[in-house]
Amino acid sequence: MCLLISMAATAESAGEKKRVVVIGGGVAGSVVAKSLQFCADVVLIDEKEYFEIPWGSLRAMVEPSFAERSVINHSDYLPNVRIVASTAANITEREVLTTDGRLLVYEYLVIATGHKEAVPKTRAERLSQYEAEFVKINSAKSVLIVGGGPTGVELAGEIATDFPEKKVILVHRGSRLLEFIGLKASQKALDWLISKKVEVILDETINLNTLSDPIIQTPSGEIITADCHFVCTGKPTGSSWLRGTIVQNNLDMQGRLMVDENLRVMGHKNIFAVGDITDVKEIKQGYLAQRHAEVTAKNLKLLLMGGNESKMATYKPGLDIALVSLGRKEGVAQFPLLTISGCIPGMIKSGDLYVGKTRKHLGLKP
Repeated sequence: MCLLISMAATAESAGEKKRVVVIGGGVAGSVVAKSLQFCADVVLIDEKEYFEIPWGSLRAMVEPSFAERSVINHSDYLPNVRIVASTAANITEREVLTTDGRLLVYEYLVIATGHKEAVPKTRAERLSQYEAEFVKINSAKSVLIVGGGPTGVELAGEIATDFPEKKVILVHRGSRLLEFIGLKASQKALDWLISKKVEVILDETINLNTLSDPIIQTPSGEIITADCHFVCTGKPTGSSWLRGTIVQNNLDMQGRLMVDENLRVMGHKNIFAVGDITDVKEIKQGYLAQRHAEVTAKNLKLLLMGGNESKMATYKPGLDIALVSLGRKEGVAQFPLLTISGCIPGMIKSGDLYVGKTRKHLGLKP
């Protein structure tokens, strides 16, 4: 029988802060924890000891020192939060059980587990990983990128910009790149990559189970030669652990949590969900996850102060706006009535990739 290590507080005394448990320390979970750390007893459960600014990760692969700013220990911006470096295994109406046997009691719960991804536990290990990826790219004459979504396109742009002498091949199973946005933006990204001598192969797949360098054969028989490769396909939603819990019936067909206009999980007044794990009908992007977090933090502050539920803030799905960086100075941007590419979207995002702005939002030096 698993030994349960109780982390519940002793009997609640007058004026004691209520417990808010946040599961997931990504874009949304980190903002919720930071916003509430001085008005509640906040516990953050995250499998890693750090927050990583996701839109800076691809730059760190070609410039490892960039990760010194984009990978941040949770303790650096959450001085008043108890950080539990573990993963959640189960939740009940009032408790969270972690995989290492800890039991945490909560008054309010925020689920922010986004997408599932295997990452190192410590910041030092993550920085070392970026150093290793840089060495792999730097020593290669040719690089294969599998996947033509935003991650694959941006990585191809980073490598083509910083290492113009290298052969970059991008293979995508779809008929066009960036299928989550419009045709114009997709074509502009393709034209830019081709102008940088990136070989783009569409309507083709790679068997990831048999993928090995340097010679790769596609199912159609095409032979691709590359010294190294990077898989940039979609990541599964981080909700498989919720099956068998009290919210299992709130998962839709895509494994996302169904939430109301206040971002509470349907039928659960004290459980919120934020970020990519929600079923909110919008493009899944980091800045929208931050908006989820801001609305949820506002609502929790109201509830923690004994406010009326009828005054809770509502979340309105974001517009179909997307910004994809193309190297260090250019990009492609899609707005509701306009799609542009070149230096203007590059000025908006590609230079610092919002890393300074995000650090400032966390109360750190840019």
